[in-house]
Amino acid sequence: MTPKLFIAGIVVAAVSVTAISVSADERGPGKRHKMSFSQLDTDGNGEVSKAELEARHASRFTDSDTDGDGILSREEMLAKSQERAEKRIDRVLERFDTNKDGSLSQDEMPKMPDDVFDRADTDNSGGLTEEEFAQLRQHGKKRKHKN
Repeated sequence: MTPKLFIAGIVVAAVSVTAISVSADERGPGKRHKMSFSQLDTDGNGEVSKAELEARHASRFTDSDTDGDGILSREEMLAKSQERAEKRIDRVLERFDTNKDGSLSQDEMPKMPDDVFDRADTDNSGGLTEEEFAQLRQHGKKRKHKN
């Protein structure tokens, strides 16, 4: 296998995993824990105050602190992460498991759009150079953190 094919395979795999994760959550990337403005504006005055944001943060902490000791143990953090992961997987299966067997076959996996690779291959060589690959990854990171 040539280095270009190997890198292209890695790109396809990375983009596919990202596509599944983003597509599974219809709210979009980076919005899994976000609340609407009206939910954060608890006093209904049309502004979200620092105190309202801090209250939301404290609420999330309290929700994760299942034993109520004011400390998040490794086990509590893992349990909360597991809970989120299970919800995310359920959304992936709901969206892509077309035969509803509780699993994803290769055919059910979302494909990387051709235009993503084509745009990344700026020199039109049919493969990605290390620089093109780095730019593709950087673009993905920007998109993930932008929303």
